[in-house]
Amino acid sequence: MGFKNNIKVLVFSVLIFLVIPTLIAAECTCDEEDEDRDKAKALRYKIAALVSILVVSAIGVFIPLLGKVIPALSPEKDIFFIIKTFAAGVILSTGFIHVLPDAFENLTSPCLKEHPWGDFPFTGFVAMCTAMGSLMVDTYATAYFQNRHSKKASTLTQVKSHEATLDVEKEVVEQQGHVHVHTHASHGHAHGHVSSDPSSELLRHRVISQVLELGIIVHSVIIGISLGASESPKTIRPLVAALTFHQFFEGMGLGSCITQANFKSLSITIMGLFFALTTPVGIAIGLGISNVYDENTPTALIVEGIFNAASAGILIYMALVDLLAADFMNPRMQKSGKLRLGCNLSLLLGAGCMSLLAKWA
Repeated sequence: MGFKNNIKVLVFSVLIFLVIPTLIAAECTCDEEDEDRDKAKALRYKIAALVSILVVSAIGVFIPLLGKVIPALSPEKDIFFIIKTFAAGVILSTGFIHVLPDAFENLTSPCLKEHPWGDFPFTGFVAMCTAMGSLMVDTYATAYFQNRHSKKASTLTQVKSHEATLDVEKEVVEQQGHVHVHTHASHGHAHGHVSSDPSSELLRHRVISQVLELGIIVHSVIIGISLGASESPKTIRPLVAALTFHQFFEGMGLGSCITQANFKSLSITIMGLFFALTTPVGIAIGLGISNVYDENTPTALIVEGIFNAASAGILIYMALVDLLAADFMNPRMQKSGKLRLGCNLSLLLGAGCMSLLAKWA
């Protein structure tokens, strides 16, 4: 099931890769001349950005996955909670400070027609709808998997209860009237007992990790295309450092979710590599369309604005509900004052560092 869902995410993301460049390569109607264009120097920065972001993204997403090799990083340790909280702060800040303001800027640009773009706050509306959509997907997917698991558990219980009954009848026949059935009867009771199974929680972590990766992929493609299409070294230089930091800690947040989802090795590899490749592929697309791309065309502004708003809604929901709320309400954290303090400081540090990067990117 996990592999099939990964394929769906892959197909959707490939469609994003194909559709966005086609839409944004439109005729420019609101040009702004860039006084700092230097194609040769910009190309060197872009290549450096592609390599560094690829390497750092891969390291970030796979660090939490080393929990099986490095016991200190396993989900059972307190340090895992602290690292995950830091990464969640990065993701939350990404949604509020980086992606959402860009969406507002895109969809309120003077290059767009006053009607309908000036008549309604589309950015907030799209972000709200995707946040609610994430909640619905999260709820229905979790309920579906839990119901399916419950049916399997019920069937298994019935089968074992029937086997226990047959054992009791056989014992009665063998003992010829002597009452020595209490042992098997008690066994039948044990077989019929349904213990609390962590499978439903595992399924929820799988849904969370896949929805989160989808949200990250959307805005990573936009960022990559914008960087790859830019021809201003002054614009690219700070972006490289900012995006490297951003991708590393965002990858740690995603990797933490994948770790708790306990996917098979193939699914883990696919999700990790796909995250690592998303922004570099976006940069490559930007390089390919740099001659026809203009971020100030109405079509480019609309497409980028809507996708950024949608991504912001997903990231904000996932960070607050599925990452932070789930961990901060965890009984383990509620019982440990030191862990609560550590996670609060880690959250503030992650959100603060990522917010500071907004000065340059």
